[in-house]
Amino acid sequence: MKQTWTTQKIVYTAVLAALVCAVTFFRFPLFGSKIHFANALCLLSGLLMGPLAGGLAAGLGSTLYDALFGGYDLLNCAITFLTKFLMAWLCARIAFSGGREAESHSRNIAACVAGALSYVAMYMLKTFVFQMFVYGYPMETAIVTMGSKLPASLLNAIAAMIAAPVLYAALTPALRRAGQLEKMRT
Repeated sequence: MKQTWTTQKIVYTAVLAALVCAVTFFRFPLFGSKIHFANALCLLSGLLMGPLAGGLAAGLGSTLYDALFGGYDLLNCAITFLTKFLMAWLCARIAFSGGREAESHSRNIAACVAGALSYVAMYMLKTFVFQMFVYGYPMETAIVTMGSKLPASLLNAIAAMIAAPVLYAALTPALRRAGQLEKMRT
């Protein structure tokens, strides 16, 4: 897929980043973490725009929230950007593989599963590294902390795996009829 950065594509990337950021506000605590639909919007960004632009929308939107409203430092913001970018990037790489442009519903579901589970793995790795090497806690504490965050992370992943393909299937006919889907991807 050839990437050209038109003004429209830049605007679509920014709009999706803003949606990712805004959706992150609507969350509630559960099992030491938070449940939200931001990951679903990250995956949707990948499905709609492809690996690079979708990854940028996901990474920038999540990082914007963390930097402005989450109270995170530069390192955590950089990690957020990388992990959310990679989640959307992987989803899009699978959905767009083999010359398909996210046209196979079953492939899109598989792409969302892979993207969401890869994010859970990266989040658990980040939690482990921070617990052990940044905060200096013993292994047992790191494992308990990971265990407390895993249920909410998996619920977020499951919600994203369900919501993103459904949203994509609902939005693409209208975007295609309006001639906008191609503009998001070119």
